[in-house]
Amino acid sequence: MIFGKLKKFDIVFDSPEVDCPPVFSSGDVVSGRVVLDLSRESRVESLKLHAEGFAKVHWTESRSAGSSTAYTQNYSDEVEYLNRREVLLQADNGEVTVLPAGRHEFPFSFQLPEETLVTSFEGKHGSIRYWVKVKLHRLWATVRKIKKEFTVIEPIDINTPALLAPQAGTKDKLARAWYRNFGQVSITAKIDRKGYTPGEVIPVFAEFDNCTSRSVVPKAYITQTQTFIARGSMKQKRAVVGTLSGDIVGARCRETWHGRAIKIPPVGPSILQCRIIKVEYMLKICVDVPGTTKLCLELPLVIGTIPLHPFGSRTSSVSSQYSCNLEWLRMAIPEQPEPPPEYSSVVTEEEAEQRNNAAVPTSQHAEDLSGILERPLMAFVQEFRFRPPPVYCEVDPNPQPLNMRPRCMTC
Repeated sequence: MIFGKLKKFDIVFDSPEVDCPPVFSSGDVVSGRVVLDLSRESRVESLKLHAEGFAKVHWTESRSAGSSTAYTQNYSDEVEYLNRREVLLQADNGEVTVLPAGRHEFPFSFQLPEETLVTSFEGKHGSIRYWVKVKLHRLWATVRKIKKEFTVIEPIDINTPALLAPQAGTKDKLARAWYRNFGQVSITAKIDRKGYTPGEVIPVFAEFDNCTSRSVVPKAYITQTQTFIARGSMKQKRAVVGTLSGDIVGARCRETWHGRAIKIPPVGPSILQCRIIKVEYMLKICVDVPGTTKLCLELPLVIGTIPLHPFGSRTSSVSSQYSCNLEWLRMAIPEQPEPPPEYSSVVTEEEAEQRNNAAVPTSQHAEDLSGILERPLMAFVQEFRFRPPPVYCEVDPNPQPLNMRPRCMTC
């Protein structure tokens, strides 16, 4: 039978690690091979490859137009990121190719677009997927298809000034219930930067001022918001991916967090460049007030893929300003020479007095140096520093006397 001829039909991607599937980003080369294992000789018309990448969203909403009528509204949209076709096997004259029994491998290779792609994603109302599809056309047989997905992760480097900038905020609220005021609650919070990577710990610095007559409980959350956009409408899904609970703050009391740690779980990176799908993160510092709605302060987060540089500092942005270019080379030599420090700042008073007593000039020397000492010393330092070397000359400026006989080196 014809169907029994094909023992194996598979797509294998080239990967540096056997057990780990490959991960690509924009501009990378995706390579691999299509494996055919035939039990008998087979007549093949063509073997074609199609690489695709799409972001797709879809959801439905039920609407009522009256007491007895109802209808369902569909929302869908898609964005194409990859579309490439390649012929792996096909005769030039349109005839079939006879493949003998056994294993056959057909290598393939294509480059992903240079423009920024979007990280692979799977959500409730949409997805971002990349795959390779191969079709096998054989004579007098149905078309066999095989499809295999691959992962794209677009790098997000948090070593940038925007993602290394501290995030801070203040928010307050007047707690009331049934027209009765219980007092004011305020939150002041700060984190050292905006960008983090999964597995890192966020130290939270916060102050909770409870001026009410009731005890409150401060908490912190890391939330993920998935936004799906289609036809001018929007669908969102929110989830809490990290939590931190604080101690109870009594009435008329104040509580301070000196770097309370909240860990980022293994979540996907932020997706901010897609038109129809967005994945955003937020750090929420909240206070649960009994009898009324909670008070929340939101600080934006960006989950990246490239962690903080080893020599980077959370309090200094020097590495973020000069890690991507060579501007720091221009800072090696200043355009104007800096003046030397004051003499009194590097020499003690006792040493200065000893040197002055040991080197007292005579009256004649004092008269000769009186005009020079009135001028600033820095002028002579600069003049000496930038004075050009003497002009080269083959004639010795200090010749030996003619009556001096050259000495014999053997005597």
